[in-house]
Amino acid sequence: MSLTGIFLIVFLVVHCYVNAQIFYFDGGVRFLEAAHFMGTNLLIRTTEIGLFAFLILHMVQGLSLAFKNRSRRSQKYAVSAGSATSPWYSRSMALLGTLILLFLVLHLYKFWGPNRLNQLTTGEELNLYTAMKEEFQMAWVVAVYFLGCFSLAWHLVHGFYSAFQTLGFGNSRYKGMIKSVGIGFSIVVPIIFFMMPLAFFMHWL
Repeated sequence: MSLTGIFLIVFLVVHCYVNAQIFYFDGGVRFLEAAHFMGTNLLIRTTEIGLFAFLILHMVQGLSLAFKNRSRRSQKYAVSAGSATSPWYSRSMALLGTLILLFLVLHLYKFWGPNRLNQLTTGEELNLYTAMKEEFQMAWVVAVYFLGCFSLAWHLVHGFYSAFQTLGFGNSRYKGMIKSVGIGFSIVVPIIFFMMPLAFFMHWL
């Protein structure tokens, strides 16, 4: 879980950087250049296969752990300690992960899938900037992106530190720094992701 989680965190950094190119307010020129590089570079395309494999593995591991934890208790606790022993998001990782999965399915269906299909059939890439401009005029799509980014933020608050803790970096020497970086990452990255559909919906771009 830790290794796949860290791999996905690295992917989020790259993806966030590409998405942030729209805020140059140049009609999507820089964004399309970055998207073209990501979509045609052989190394990136090969890594993409690993990304999907790690994503599926991370989800399977997470759900497996959730089911194992439940099955080990023959009966539920008579009284729930709630946040007294652990924050709600650490006890809701499976739910948050499922919400993120639903968001990813929509994202792949709306953008990644059509673009890759067009590349295979015509050899040309779609204008993803124009596609986003059209899709993000629908309030329900923006709402799903908000839900996905909200879930991602809380998922990262727990997952970022837990990943490094599992690998042995959770001692007193690094604990404070990793927690601080993790909280900052969990706030900044989801906000940048959500600002993209919001900016199109509000006609800021």
